[in-house]
Amino acid sequence: MDGLLREIRRCDLCLPHLVNGVNPVLAAHIASKIAIIGQAPGSVVHKSGVPWQDKSGDRLREWLGVDESTFYDPRIFALVPMGFCYPGKGKSGDLPPRKECAPLWHEKLLKAMPELRLTLLVGSYAKLITWVTANTER
Repeated sequence: MDGLLREIRRCDLCLPHLVNGVNPVLAAHIASKIAIIGQAPGSVVHKSGVPWQDKSGDRLREWLGVDESTFYDPRIFALVPMGFCYPGKGKSGDLPPRKECAPLWHEKLLKAMPELRLTLLVGSYAKLITWVTANTER
């Protein structure tokens, strides 16, 4: 898992399309029990490099009823966006996640977490397809 995370964090496939540069943001561990598949990091998360470290993360943790130390324990929660880098600003908010990330990385990531028991899809761009693909062989 450590090698896969390093590889993802070095990914620059979308660099030509990202005005703010690449900074893949995610958290995962071989022992992760719950995967939260979100959309893409916003500008605040892009700068901090910490998944869900913004107002939407505050709201999500409140909905889940978990504190920050639990939420940021990758042995409990894997935080995996559809697009790993901030896609930039659009006319009415952030642009949608880049489409390259999920097909390139999700299956590998999810297969590397054999202890996953629950996957939560958060946001309109989060897709179940990648989870189903990775879990059909279990």
